[in-house]
Amino acid sequence: MKYGVEIVIAAIVIILILFVVGYIMRKKYYQEVDQLEKRKLELMNRPVVEEMAKVKQLNMTGQTEEMFERWRQTWDDIIAVQLPNIDEMLFYAEEYTDKYRFKQAKETHERIEDMLTKINDQIDLLLKELTELVGSEEKNRIEIEGILEQYRKTKKTLLAHRHTYGLAADRLEQLQDTIGEKLANYKELTKDGNYLQAREVVLSLSIDMEQLASKMEKIPDLLTECQTMIPAQKNELADGYREMSKQGFVLEHLQIDKQLKQLEKELETYKQFLKDAEVEEVESGMYETKEKIEVLYDLLEKEVYAKHYVFQESEKAGFILDQLKDVNAEIEAETNIVQTSYQLFDNELEMPKSFEKSLSQLTSRYELLKAKITEETTAFTLLSEELKVIEEQLKVLQMEQNEFIERLQNLRKDELEVREKLAGLQRKINEIIRLVQKSRMPGLPGDFESLYDQAEEQIEDVYKSLNEKPLNMKSVQKYLYDATDTVEHLYTRTEEHIENATLAERVIQYGNRYRVQDPQLRANLEQAEQAFRNYEYKAALEQAATAVEAVEPGALQRIEEMLNEELINH
Repeated sequence: MKYGVEIVIAAIVIILILFVVGYIMRKKYYQEVDQLEKRKLELMNRPVVEEMAKVKQLNMTGQTEEMFERWRQTWDDIIAVQLPNIDEMLFYAEEYTDKYRFKQAKETHERIEDMLTKINDQIDLLLKELTELVGSEEKNRIEIEGILEQYRKTKKTLLAHRHTYGLAADRLEQLQDTIGEKLANYKELTKDGNYLQAREVVLSLSIDMEQLASKMEKIPDLLTECQTMIPAQKNELADGYREMSKQGFVLEHLQIDKQLKQLEKELETYKQFLKDAEVEEVESGMYETKEKIEVLYDLLEKEVYAKHYVFQESEKAGFILDQLKDVNAEIEAETNIVQTSYQLFDNELEMPKSFEKSLSQLTSRYELLKAKITEETTAFTLLSEELKVIEEQLKVLQMEQNEFIERLQNLRKDELEVREKLAGLQRKINEIIRLVQKSRMPGLPGDFESLYDQAEEQIEDVYKSLNEKPLNMKSVQKYLYDATDTVEHLYTRTEEHIENATLAERVIQYGNRYRVQDPQLRANLEQAEQAFRNYEYKAALEQAATAVEAVEPGALQRIEEMLNEELINH
C-alpha cells in the first residue's frame, strides 16, 4: 500500500514538471511568432511605394520605364505572394505550438526567418536602385549646369583669343566638339529616361571639361616658351658661343653645336605635341630643356671665370715659385752653417734636396701650364684646375719650408733651455746639501750616498754632451731627462730621511720618561737608538713609535702636531 502511494505521488510530480516545461516552451515559441510577425509588418511598411512614386515624376520611358516595371513586379510579388505565404506559415507555427509539436514549430520558424531575410534583401536592392536612379537624375541636373557654363566659357575664350592658342586651336575645337556631342547625347539619354547612362556621360563630361580647361590655361604659356622664349635663349646661347670662340676660348669639349641641334629637335617635337593639345608631355619636356640651357650657360660662364682666374692667378703662382726658390737657397746655406754646431740626422740633411726636387717638378708643371695658356688649345676650365693643383702644392711646400726653418732655429733655443735647466739642477743639489747640513743628522744611509753620486755623474754627462761638436740635441735631452729624474728622486729621499730622523729623535726623547717604569719599553727604545746610530731612520721611527704607542696611545700624533707648530713658528 505504501509503495502504491509513492508511485502516485511521483507520477503527479512528473506530470506537474511536464506541464510547467510545456507551458514555458509554448510561451517561448509564441514570443518568437510575435517577433516574426513584427518583422513581417516592418517589411510591409518600408517606404517602397513612396520612393517609386518619385520615379513617376521622371521621364517614364526607356531605361526608367523598364526598371520601374521590374520594381513594381518585385514589390507586387512580395505583397501579394511572399508575405501571404508567411502569414500562412505563421498560422501553422502557432498551431504546432498549441499542440506541443515544438520540433515542427521550430522548423517552421527557421523557414520563415529565411523567407523574411530574402524579402528584406530584395527590398534593400530595390530601394538602392530607386535611390541610385532618382539620385542620378538629381546629380545630373545639378552638375550639368556647371559643365554647360564651363563649356560656354571655353567656347567664348577660344573664339575671342584664338590667336593665343596658335597651332593648338584646331585641336581644342575638336575637343570642344567632342564635348558638345557628349552633351547632346546626355540630353537624348535624359529625354529617353536613361538616367543611369546619362550619369556616366556626366562623369565623363566632368573629366573632359577639367582636362580641356587645364589645357586652355597652360597652352598659351607653353606656346610662348616653345615659340619665343626658348628659341631666343637658344639664339643668345649660340651667339655667345660664337663670340667666345672668336675671343680664343676653347669650347669644342662642350659640344655646344650638337646640343643646340638637339634643342631644335626637341622644340619641334614639343610644337607637335602642342598642336595635338598634349600639354603633359610638353610640360615635363620643357622643364628638361630649360635645365639643359641653364647647364650650357653655366658651362660658358665657368669658362669666362676660369680665363679670368688663370690670367690673374698664374702670375702670382710664378712669383710664389720664385720666392720658394730663394727661400730654399737660404735653407741650404743655413743648414750648412747649423750642421757645424749641431748634429743633424740624415732626413734633416736631405730636406733641402727634397725641397729642390719638389721645386723642380713644380717649375716643370708651371712652365707647361704657361705654354698651354699661350697655345690657346686647352679649355680654361682645365687650365684653372691644373693651376689650382700647382697652387695647392706650392702652399704645402711653403709650409714644409717654414717648419724646417723653425726646426733649425729651435736647435739654439733648445740648447739654451738645456743650459738653464742644468743650472736649476745644480741649484737643487746645493739645496739638498744645505738641508742635510741644517738637519744635524749624525749621518746618511749608504743608498743615499750612491744616489747622490749618480746624480753628480749624470749632471756631468749633460755638461760633456753640451761641449761636443757638432752638438747632438737628442742625446743632450736624453742625458738631461735622466739627470732631472735622479735629482728629483734624491731631493724627495732627502726630505724623507730628514723628516724620519727628526721625528724618530723626538719620539725616543718622549719615550725616555717611561724608560725606568717599563723594562720592555726600555729594550725597544734601545733598539730604536741603535737603528738611529746606524742611520736607519725609518726603522728607528717605526720601533720607537710602536714602543711609545704601547704605553701611551695617540702619543705619535701629538708629537707630530708639536713638530708642525714649531716649524710654523720658525
